[in-house]
Amino acid sequence: MRLRPIIWALLLVGAFWYLTSEADWNVSRLLRPVRDTGQLWTEPDTAYTAPINDEANNIEVYKMANQATVNVTSIVYRQDWFLRVFPEEGQGSGFIIDEDGHILTNNHVVQGRSAQLTVTLPDKRQYPAKMLGADPRNDLALLKIEADRKLPYLRLGDSDKLQVGQKVLAIGNPFGFEGTLTTGVISSLGRTLEAGRGRTLQDMIQTDAAINPGNSGGPLLDSGGNVIGINTAIFGPQGNIGIGFAMPVNRAKAMLDQYRAKGRITRPYLGVQTIYVTGDLAAALDLPEEGGLLIQRVERRSAAASAGLRGPSQAVIVGAWEIGVGGDLIVGVDGQPVSSADSLQRAMDRKHAGDTMRLTVYRNGRTQQLTVTLGEAPMNLE
Repeated sequence: MRLRPIIWALLLVGAFWYLTSEADWNVSRLLRPVRDTGQLWTEPDTAYTAPINDEANNIEVYKMANQATVNVTSIVYRQDWFLRVFPEEGQGSGFIIDEDGHILTNNHVVQGRSAQLTVTLPDKRQYPAKMLGADPRNDLALLKIEADRKLPYLRLGDSDKLQVGQKVLAIGNPFGFEGTLTTGVISSLGRTLEAGRGRTLQDMIQTDAAINPGNSGGPLLDSGGNVIGINTAIFGPQGNIGIGFAMPVNRAKAMLDQYRAKGRITRPYLGVQTIYVTGDLAAALDLPEEGGLLIQRVERRSAAASAGLRGPSQAVIVGAWEIGVGGDLIVGVDGQPVSSADSLQRAMDRKHAGDTMRLTVYRNGRTQQLTVTLGEAPMNLE
């Protein structure tokens, strides 16, 4: 029993000697967590690097999609001031959508029905192309080549489920450099672009994936290799600045369904001319200040005429403008209020010939509902 105090004493002496002589003892290390509690940020244990599978995904999608992305060349013969005929060549991209050689591209790439079209595949084989139809309002065109083999093609995705920030890949032939891949993200959705000649392109996809002249008509793909848009336009005339636009692929799917059903591509047609009035101008015309689209002309034998829409009964001068009054004011389309000059056109862009459209019109001091069965636009009307 007397040995126990001696053993405890030896243990305490040994521990004291180790801590003061042999151990790397630093009291400040124990206090460091307390001292650093005021730091406003923390750093990861290891430096972050991009996952290798993202690079592998780019490579995989490119190998698959590039085989179905084509170069489209159009030649149109024009006359100069001295009536001399000269060829004008345009170039763009496109992509194959089935093994039989149907190709989607932009309408502005093929320059109308009179163009001589040539499609060059990635293996450098060239084929004359036939234009089956176009949808100028959405800047889309459908071509066909006759190849001696089954062709690789791309799957069409769903552009209604896109999200800002989603990864995208663009393939095309910018400045004639065929098979060029660029990557980026969806920067925004629902953009509206002025396309010239009084047209607008609605609900466009905005991306920072580099798009340049020659990319038009090429595919915008998701990380699964599905086409979610058709590269269409860039912001500014100088080339890519990180703001490019693509037509949602669901617009093209609607056009393709129509072609399969009817053997041609048609556009809906109402047959009215309107001006947008609101606020003080609407009040001056004795119309609701919320305004709407005031009908200036109803075409004879049109869908609008068949539905009973009314044009102006007289004209008045407001400032420097002559405005027809006494006709219907369209204040709602398919249950949505008219809030801009292109409200009717935006609704029409989602319709086909033969579809119905419900219009809310202000007439003789009260509103009423009219149902219109849309007609088919004349072939020479773009």
